[in-house]
Amino acid sequence: MGIRILVVDDELSMREFLAILLEREGYAVDQAESAEAALALLNAGSYDLVISDVKMPGLDGITLLERIKEGTPETAVLMMTAFSTAEQAVEAMKLGAYDYIAKPFKVEEIKILVRNALEKRDLKRENQRLRQEVQERFSFSGLIGKSKKMRDLYGLIEKVAPSMANILILGESGTGKELVARAIHYNSPRKNKPFVAVNCGAIPETLMESELFGHKKGSFTGAIGDRAGLFEQAEGGTLFLDEIGEVPLQLQAKLLRVLQEKEFRRIGGIADQKADVRIVAASNRNLEEQVRENSFREDLFYRLNVVQLQMPPLRERSDDIPLLVNHFFRKYLPTPHDGEFVTPAALKLLMSYAFPGNVRELENLVERCAVLGNHEIDVACLPSQVRGTQLQSGASCDEFVIPPEGMDLEGYLDGIEKKILLQALDRSGGVKKKAAELLGLTFRSFRYRLAKFGMDEE
Repeated sequence: MGIRILVVDDELSMREFLAILLEREGYAVDQAESAEAALALLNAGSYDLVISDVKMPGLDGITLLERIKEGTPETAVLMMTAFSTAEQAVEAMKLGAYDYIAKPFKVEEIKILVRNALEKRDLKRENQRLRQEVQERFSFSGLIGKSKKMRDLYGLIEKVAPSMANILILGESGTGKELVARAIHYNSPRKNKPFVAVNCGAIPETLMESELFGHKKGSFTGAIGDRAGLFEQAEGGTLFLDEIGEVPLQLQAKLLRVLQEKEFRRIGGIADQKADVRIVAASNRNLEEQVRENSFREDLFYRLNVVQLQMPPLRERSDDIPLLVNHFFRKYLPTPHDGEFVTPAALKLLMSYAFPGNVRELENLVERCAVLGNHEIDVACLPSQVRGTQLQSGASCDEFVIPPEGMDLEGYLDGIEKKILLQALDRSGGVKKKAAELLGLTFRSFRYRLAKFGMDEE
């Protein structure tokens, strides 16, 4: 549907003039001779822009503007009148009109105003959409899981998010610590301010101070201009310091000063700057052990550790694996479908696997299956380290041999897969559906694998 514009004026000639002008520009135009008629049309359908006269019999244009903004605030409104006053213009703008134009006006002037009003409306809608998307993504919907450990975590986030307290998130790599930090930010009073994330372990030690606090031009070789640091970029919002245990001791002292005094100084600067920033830090290392080893300042640890959140590893919440698999498949499949995305046999292996890489490893596994054209995870799709849990649970591994050095691994694995398919067909007496069941595969997936090796001849 194209852009719809409603022209409201008690003068027929003005309505028809604007309708012809705007239709030539490609807009769909309706006309109303009064505010009452306009409201009836607005109740029956939506408009992108309303162009209304101010002085009309019955309800005037200002009252119409108020009604429009009460009912559909996203509709752009352009006011026009032959009796322009500063007071009317100010009142119209306060009530939400995009602009105010005096009659008579030039054709190009009204064209530009209409174009600008629609562009501003589109920009506002896009900002609202992005903000909604961000809040949906990073509130609690960004965290997947309904196990007891995750429900307890949600409860803690809900309690601590509204406060200004510094947060320390601990947990293994790949557990989703940044997602928790984002959930805290987007459920806090700072949600409309920046969320800035930095991995302290990924910044060279020589550049870390400049990254955090910024620098002045000429303060060191290569400082060709003033540069704002991450604290300035996060002003009013949240700064997420991931892998905080990697910050060198010398810089820890400066970081402690920011937490205590709420101010910092750029490298080469002579004036302190205020820092209204909430700190959320995270680490996959044991910071208390680092304190004992004198590689992490004790006072900084206690400043950061006002509230501590522990991210559970995936092996401790395996009940969430089916939810996570379905979530990631919908994310990576070009044409996702309804229903489950993992066979019972494969799910049993996944839930018994330790997942040392946690949720990140599971996501990579699902993405790999989707990229390879699978519409579900079956046993054959699982990587060897996951299928190995089946061997550890009692299956025979006499024929599972490490390939000789220099052998093509992909060809070797294809040979093993083909041998497994042939064994299944042999045990099922050549009945493909039964062979698929023996392997824990769907019939469709089994046929796909047969075709891969040219074995699916009727």
